[in-house]
Amino acid sequence: MTFRRIATALSAAGISALLCVTTATPAAADAPRSWEYQALGLAAAQRTAQGDGVTVAVLDSGVMSDHPALRGKVTTGPDFQKDGLQPGNPRWGGHGTAMASDVLKVAPKAKILSVRVIDDEKDNKKLRQGPSPVGQGINYAVDHGADVISMSLGGELFGREFNEQEIDALARAAQKGIPVVASAGNDGDMFNETSFPAAYPESISVAATQKGGNRAEFSTVRTYNAVAAPGVEIVSAKNTGGYWKVSGTSPAGALTAGVVALMLSHNHKLTPAQVRAVLTRTAHHPAGGHNALVGYGTINAAAAVQAATNPPADGAAPAKYQGKQYPAGQDGTSKIDHPALDTQEATVAYSAAGAGLLMVLAAILLGVLGRKRAKAEATAAPAATGPAGYPGHPGYPGAPR
Repeated sequence: MTFRRIATALSAAGISALLCVTTATPAAADAPRSWEYQALGLAAAQRTAQGDGVTVAVLDSGVMSDHPALRGKVTTGPDFQKDGLQPGNPRWGGHGTAMASDVLKVAPKAKILSVRVIDDEKDNKKLRQGPSPVGQGINYAVDHGADVISMSLGGELFGREFNEQEIDALARAAQKGIPVVASAGNDGDMFNETSFPAAYPESISVAATQKGGNRAEFSTVRTYNAVAAPGVEIVSAKNTGGYWKVSGTSPAGALTAGVVALMLSHNHKLTPAQVRAVLTRTAHHPAGGHNALVGYGTINAAAAVQAATNPPADGAAPAKYQGKQYPAGQDGTSKIDHPALDTQEATVAYSAAGAGLLMVLAAILLGVLGRKRAKAEATAAPAATGPAGYPGHPGYPGAPR
């Protein structure tokens, strides 16, 4: 059961339509440029590669394929959300259309495979039983020609769980040599909770930066963040036509997926491990080289494309098992009973937590009693004689009320 959330925020909430262009474009057209072009070094990168022959699977809320910025570039896959919504509904394709346009803004000659796995609500509050739409979407992308998988989504109930179906699907993607890009999440200024699929080891987790390269205040802070990309007021396609500005780690992830498409069009033999290594090595590193705020820093598209020509060796390879050999199913462990748990540390921790809670409750009780006593004393005291702004008057800041 999951609460799957879209990873887009403006002031930590939702997609905001700040810019709307009403003039329809008769043929396919690029989305208007915003500050990410300079921040990523896209002009130089696109002189070398533009995403030719690369398919980016956008797992999202659906993509309006007839938008001028997307026309002729989108293949629509199945709807694994299965909530009955159709194109034209406000909750269909708003987020996905924006993300697809951000991918193509970076890699204009790439193709988009749209697979619907979420809707456009910030919180999909309905508890879900059965197969994971995201896991199904990853498997579909793997089986239908995706070269890159882009997921600008994430979240669990307080972010503490992962989904085994998604893990299995991501393992298939890794086995097939398909890089996976995921947005880090937008809880950096709230609970800063773990966000899946960004937290899965197969994912390249992307944080968001603001103009100047510093972390955007909403971007989730986690040690698994690999790189960062612009994520504030990115001009993106709107599902009803025109464009709007989108903020969050969502556009940061989509822009990064576009950079990966550029790299693969320049060298289609890159493995997921090599893609990660090139992105992290060529990024604008923060002090110390890496931190939980922006990972290895804002990606440098031009440098990444150039480095893709001669990537570092892929050290990921099967390793020979060095332990004892057992026939299948005969390793001596029970398949139905869990070994006894060592509860000593947990008991100590829970005891300490309980004691702390009692102290907090006692402090609250004393505070309440103190305020009641002060109020009673103030009521019984003679009325203040000075003007309203005079210290000691009930209207003066800090006086009992």
